[in-house]
Amino acid sequence: MAQNPHNLPTPRQYKLVLVREYLLIFLVLCPFALMVNWIFVPHNVVGGGLTGICSIIYYATQGLFPQAFPEYGGALPIWLSTLVINIILLIIAALTVGWRFCIRTVFGVFSLAFWYRVIPIRQEAMIEDPLVACIVGGALFGICLGIVMINNGSSGGTDIIAMIVNKYRDISLGKVMVVCDVVIILSSYFLPVPDALADKVSNVEDFKLKRIMCGLCMTVSYTAALDWVMSRLRQSVQFFIFSTKNAEIATAINQTVNRGVTVLEGKGWYSKQPMEVVTVLARKHESATILHLVQTIDPNAFVSCANVAGVFGSGFDEIKK
Repeated sequence: MAQNPHNLPTPRQYKLVLVREYLLIFLVLCPFALMVNWIFVPHNVVGGGLTGICSIIYYATQGLFPQAFPEYGGALPIWLSTLVINIILLIIAALTVGWRFCIRTVFGVFSLAFWYRVIPIRQEAMIEDPLVACIVGGALFGICLGIVMINNGSSGGTDIIAMIVNKYRDISLGKVMVVCDVVIILSSYFLPVPDALADKVSNVEDFKLKRIMCGLCMTVSYTAALDWVMSRLRQSVQFFIFSTKNAEIATAINQTVNRGVTVLEGKGWYSKQPMEVVTVLARKHESATILHLVQTIDPNAFVSCANVAGVFGSGFDEIKK
C-alpha cells in the first residue's frame, strides 16, 4: 500500500471536499437572496455592493417594462441585472486578475441569480419595522456571505471590483469595498418615492434620508456579522507541548485530528538536558480534541496554547496573490 507521509488528502477526499463546498455555497445563497427579496426590497432599502446597485436599478425602472416583466411591476428584475453586471465584471477580471479567481465566482453568481429568480419579492416585508429589519436582515446577510467566503466562494459584485482595483493600485480590498458601499447607498437619495409608498410618505426628504440611514445600518450590521463569522471559523491556534511522551502525542494528533506535527529540538536551561517540543497549528474548534489527547497520554505534560492572527498553507487559508 502506498504511503502518505505528509498526510495529504487523497483524490477522493479532495473531490468530496470540493462537492461539499460547492453545495454549501449554493444552499447558503438561498437565505442570502431571501433577505433581499423579503426584507430589503419591500422596505425600499438600498444596501451596499452589487445588491445595492441592482436594487437601485429595480426601483428606478419601475413601470418602464410592463410587458417584459409584469410580475416585477415592469421593473428590471434584480436577478437579471445581477447576472448581466457580474458577467461583465467577470470578463474584465479574467483579463486582469486571472481566470483562477473567476471559477467559483461564476458558480456563486449563477447560484445567486437563480435564487433571486425563484424567490418571489414580497409586497409586505417579513419584518415590519424598517430599522429592525435592516439590522436583523443585515446580520443574517453577513453570516451567509461569511459562510460562502469560508468555502472559498464569492457572490461577485464589489468583490470583483475590489480585486481589479487592488491589482493596479496599492489600496486594500476593504477600503475599496467600503467606498463602493457608501457611494451606492448615498446615491439612493436621488431615487423617487415608489408609487406603492407614495400615499404613506408625508415628507419626501425625510423618507429619502431614512432610506439612507437604513442602508447604512444594514451595511454596518452585515459587516459586523461577516467579520464575526470569519474570525470565529478561521481562527487558528498554536500549540507547544512539552512531554516525555512526545512520539505518542505527535502520532495521536496526526492520526486523530489530521493535522501535521513538527517536533523541535530544544534544551532545558535549568536541567541542561536535551528535550523535544511538539508544535501544532490547528483550527480553534480542534483545540479541545488536541488537549484531550495530550491529557490522556501524559497528564503531566506542559502545554502552551495561543491564538494566531493567520495561518496560510495546506489545510488552512490560501495565500492570495
